[in-house]
Amino acid sequence: MTTSTATILDTSFKKEVFEGLSAFPKYLSSKYFYDKNGDKLFQDIMAMPEYYLTGCEFQILSTHTEIIGELFRDRENGLDLIELGAGDGKKTKVLLKYMAENNFNFVYKPIDISENAVEMLSNNLAKEMPALQVDAEVGEYFEVLERLKGFNKRKKVIMVLGSNIGNLKHPKAIEFLSKLKDAMLADDLLFMGFDQKKNPQQILNAYNDETGITAAFNKNVLTRINRELDGNFKVEKFNHWEVYDPETGTAKSFLVATEAMQVTIGELQLTVNFDQWETIHTEISQKYDDKIVAWLAKEAGLIIETSFTDSQQYYKNYVFRKK
Repeated sequence: MTTSTATILDTSFKKEVFEGLSAFPKYLSSKYFYDKNGDKLFQDIMAMPEYYLTGCEFQILSTHTEIIGELFRDRENGLDLIELGAGDGKKTKVLLKYMAENNFNFVYKPIDISENAVEMLSNNLAKEMPALQVDAEVGEYFEVLERLKGFNKRKKVIMVLGSNIGNLKHPKAIEFLSKLKDAMLADDLLFMGFDQKKNPQQILNAYNDETGITAAFNKNVLTRINRELDGNFKVEKFNHWEVYDPETGTAKSFLVATEAMQVTIGELQLTVNFDQWETIHTEISQKYDDKIVAWLAKEAGLIIETSFTDSQQYYKNYVFRKK
């Protein structure tokens, strides 16, 4: 890489956009959907009747609050509750309220890639639970994993809700779980959500709503490139397309160019050519069953302590310990 190119690619966003749009087939990471507008769109998605994941996990946490909370508790030294991808914290607040009202000695550390989400959550918690100790941080999962090792003075519980692990292909998921395991001590817990395999049409509907909210959410990455990197994407010239493979349990999202075009991105000094119907792969959403989760855990050096599911068994939260 030349010095001039290195200067251009001085942020992760710039670097990954450059690499993804220079590749064949083209791709962009779904983590860049999230800015102020993207956060709002995702809140709208979570409120959609088709998007069952949020409701199912909320039901799990609401139904099993006491059992989960007491599983987390350490009466002697207290604990650190660390949440990766905290978002708006709607589901977590159920647990936080129980823990705050039942004399848990704990600090809540929400971590999210979206600065806007972290700021909003911190402000909301300050109003709703002023006595709660909150130590928020902006960052990506893989960036903060090393720092998690520093939380070694007392029990820690790491939470990853929303089936965020589903955005990772299995090898990357095993790497992620392995790094979480490396940051854990014997008494630590990992509490993680996994969306389960189910009727393929139901899964497709969750990511391809008729109102177009999911399409707008996916296209927000192009809007960000236009605004932050001086791009000239004609966003309306791209269609959102979703596919689901029930054999592998993989849902994939694409943006499809409806006509041939040339896009320039000024901040990257990059020109990108699109053929008609060429794609940009933006996201995967992996679906699981108990066998797959047990295999991932084994490969990562974790064991499944227990799990919780909703009334329809659409979704599961698993509790892991270090092997």
